[in-house]
Amino acid sequence: MRFQGEEEAAAKVPVTSPFRYNSPLVQVSLIGLVCFCCPGMFNALTGMGGGGQVNPDAANNANTALYTTFSIFGVLGGGVYNIFGPKVTLAMGCSTYVLYAGSFLYYNHQQDQTFAIFAGVLLGMGASFLWAGQGAIMTSYPTATRKGTYISLFWIIFNLGGVIGGLIPFILNYHRQEKAETVNDMTYIVFMCFMSAGTLISLTILSPDRVILKLFCNRKLRLIIPAAWASNFFYSYQFDNGAQMIGSVGIGYILDFSFKSRRTRGLVGVGIVAVLGTVIWAGGLANQLNYSFDKPPNRLDFKRCGSDFAGPFVLYFSYGLLDAMFQCLVYWVIGALADTSETLSRYAGFYKGVQSAGAAVAWQVGKKKDSLAQPADCELGADHFELSIAGGPHLQGS
Repeated sequence: MRFQGEEEAAAKVPVTSPFRYNSPLVQVSLIGLVCFCCPGMFNALTGMGGGGQVNPDAANNANTALYTTFSIFGVLGGGVYNIFGPKVTLAMGCSTYVLYAGSFLYYNHQQDQTFAIFAGVLLGMGASFLWAGQGAIMTSYPTATRKGTYISLFWIIFNLGGVIGGLIPFILNYHRQEKAETVNDMTYIVFMCFMSAGTLISLTILSPDRVILKLFCNRKLRLIIPAAWASNFFYSYQFDNGAQMIGSVGIGYILDFSFKSRRTRGLVGVGIVAVLGTVIWAGGLANQLNYSFDKPPNRLDFKRCGSDFAGPFVLYFSYGLLDAMFQCLVYWVIGALADTSETLSRYAGFYKGVQSAGAAVAWQVGKKKDSLAQPADCELGADHFELSIAGGPHLQGS
């Protein structure tokens, strides 16, 4: 099987197969595996709620430090990528994920959040390097006619990491009888092993031709700021959602195959995401009107709460669907602004920097509302999956 247009992506290399090592398909798949192992497992770690701890303060403060640093270094990530190339840039970024997971292993024993906050600062720097490299590879390696397809492919692999990572604490803590509200040491060790594997995989990414640093002053890019600010704002309560893979496939098809005109495909994609976003957030508002500061929402156990679980679950599923469609669309738009990896790495770094500034604010907003995530009417049983729209997803075994 041959993907139309892949020849241009590697013009200097004779074309034999889309599955050759230096093809866009293989290279985007490899960066997907890197993100499967590192930010994917980070999402699973964060998605446990409080980093797997009873007291969420350490995780909230670490994430605030992370995204604050990320917002500063995000715009510098493209420059680092252009100087050191993808291998070194990605490896440096991936190594900080290992340290971050290790800080919670340390916290499991010492209950001192200093290391976690420090690791969060370093991860903010490292993540800026990783996502600048990822953005450059994902948006510049594929040809214009297949950017949506490859972005959706990346998003499937990446989000599969969060989904599989979400099963790790469930499996490893399912039968625990003591201290079941915190995860065991092996949970963090497994996360660290995946993240270490991601660091090694990053060394297999091929480098593009040598590039010259460029500053960008693109008015169209500045128009993306509101979308960038909002794109990670909801991650304080929505992680590890299998619907993200479904959403990425759908929007990828629309952006590459729905119409002959690239402009028409883009406008249709924006329209669909806008309509879905309005409907889904209207559903979120309707759900939120059922509770207040004085009457917090219940935590729902899918084994004990029955039909009460269905509505919030559909809403949570829809959030994940919209998340992937929204982010794939933004990346596709960024990819349409330029074709060279050096320019796109700057654009991706700018996007991630603004995105992380929004996320830093979101985590502090979430911290102020931790009290809303306490169990209420529906009693939780053993071996349960918790879903709290206000407090985020929590996977716990007891």
